Amino acid sequence: MAVQKKPELFSFAFFSNYQSSVNFLASMTPTELWDFSGSHTNNNAILKNYLEYTFQKVNEERNIAFTPDNKFACFNTGLVTTKLEEIYALFEKNHSTMIGSSPYFFKAFLKESDGQLLSTFSGILPKRANYFQTPEDLIFNPNCSIIPDLDHIITDNINRFPSHLSAASEDEIRRQLIGAIDEVKKQVKTNYKVAVPQYYRNKIQLLLPLCLTAGSPNPDLALVIYKVNSTTYCARTCLTLQMAYTNARLIVRPQSEWLKP
Repeated sequence: MAVQKKPELFSFAFFSNYQSSVNFLASMTPTELWDFSGSHTNNNAILKNYLEYTFQKVNEERNIAFTPDNKFACFNTGLVTTKLEEIYALFEKNHSTMIGSSPYFFKAFLKESDGQLLSTFSGILPKRANYFQTPEDLIFNPNCSIIPDLDHIITDNINRFPSHLSAASEDEIRRQLIGAIDEVKKQVKTNYKVAVPQYYRNKIQLLLPLCLTAGSPNPDLALVIYKVNSTTYCARTCLTLQMAYTNARLIVRPQSEWLKP
C-alpha cells in the first residue's frame, strides 16, 4: 500500500488544532456545504482538501506573501465571506522547537479588511490561485467530438461503477456505458453548462454526468474529458461524484444541477 504524501501545508506551517481552524474557516463561508451528503463525521472534509491543494497551488506559483523580515506570511484562500470579502490565511515565523519543525505556525483566517492583515502586509495582499490561462478552457465546445476509450474506462474504473453492474458481464457494462455516453453527448451539445470544469494534475478537464442506472434521474459517475486537439475531446476515465466535486471545487463552487456535495 502506497504511503500517503504529507500535504505541503503541514510542512510549511504547524497548526495547534487543524480541525478547529478548518471549522472556523467553514463558519466564515456558511453558504457552502463542506461535507458530502450522508457523511456522519461533519469534519468539513471537502474544505480540508480544498485548503491543502490551494496551498500547494499558490506555493507552486510563488504566490505566498512574506513580510520583509519573513516574520509573517499569508496566502489568499480563494474563499470569500458572505459579504464577498476575500479570506486569507495568516502565519507567523516559528522560533520554538516546542511547536513542531515547520518554519511557520498558523495564526488565523482573516477577512481582507482585517486591521492586523492590512498593517502587516501594508495593504499589498497576494492574489488567489490561478488555475487557467484562457476562459475558453472552462467551457465545452459543442463543435468538438467526444471520443471515449471504452476499454480503458472499464478496465481502470470498474470498482467505481454502481453495484448493480458489478456482477454484469463486460459486454453488458460496455453497452450501458455506450448508451450513457451517447446520451450525455446530446445533453452537453444542447447545453454547454452541463460540463463542469475540474483541475487535475496541472490541467483543466471537463466533467460530464453518466447515468448508468435505469430510471434514475441522478448520475452514477462523472466522465472526464479533455482536449487532444482543436476538434476533439478524449475520455479515458470516470470518477465517483465525490471525487469529481472535490476536484471541481478547487476552481470554483460548481453551479451545476447534477454535481453537488
